Amino acid sequence: MKQTTYPVSGAGLGFRRCMLDDLKQLDNQPFSFLEVAPENWMTLGGRMGKAFKEYTQAYPFMTHGLSLSIAGPTPLDMDFLHNLKAFFAEHNIRGYSEHLSYCSDDGHLYDLMPIPFTEEAVRYVANRIRIVQDVLDRPLAMENVSYYAAPGAEMSEQDFLLAVLEEADCQLLLDINNIYVNSVNHCYDPEAFLRAMPAERVMYMHIAGHYNEADDLIVDTHGADVIDPVWQLLDTAYDHLGVVPTLLERDFNIPPLEQLMQEVGTIVDYQSKWQNRDAKTVA
Repeated sequence: MKQTTYPVSGAGLGFRRCMLDDLKQLDNQPFSFLEVAPENWMTLGGRMGKAFKEYTQAYPFMTHGLSLSIAGPTPLDMDFLHNLKAFFAEHNIRGYSEHLSYCSDDGHLYDLMPIPFTEEAVRYVANRIRIVQDVLDRPLAMENVSYYAAPGAEMSEQDFLLAVLEEADCQLLLDINNIYVNSVNHCYDPEAFLRAMPAERVMYMHIAGHYNEADDLIVDTHGADVIDPVWQLLDTAYDHLGVVPTLLERDFNIPPLEQLMQEVGTIVDYQSKWQNRDAKTVA
């Protein structure tokens, strides 16, 4: 069953501090929403805090977290969750997503570590997701992450992800580039993986670029333009899921904003294609 309501709509852009002064000056703004990592903005005051508030009053915002460490071995940080909840309320944040991974033990590891694909891990992660959703009083969308090893795996990535979504009763941030990256690195059919995803759980989607380390190894960098096979997989996603809100991520090697807007415009073009096709079908 395809979803018909989402917290945002259209095409989005990952908002970075280097865009703070320039983004509003653009004549062409094809994006409908913006996204930030809340950890990078929660404690800001002064000029930057004021400027950020102006943005969140002007545009719908999503958040994509970096430090929840949903599969980490240490207890969830309740102070962080309560601060997060206050941040969401202050800035009218539309949705919250995080990585299906872990990034801390006694301290932060500054990387996204793979979760063992096991039934035990499903139960552990799902319980922590339910706690987070209860504290925040809102759905949490977990992102399918890129990974480079699968230690202790007893099931496939696809089966693990589906089991967590069902057990936790949470939503999904579907990253199209991560599907492509993992399909090359771990030798599976990206379209089959995509079509196995439950449309009713998808909150929104990400698309990004990557780096080809070798013919059989891709590194998910968010530091390059989106390539044609990933655009084609996005097209397949709209066929399977409907026109889901989709955000362009670019974390470094950030080009001029006009170039970024062209990629956001490509998302809009693909969305318009399926919206027009759906409208003709209804008519």
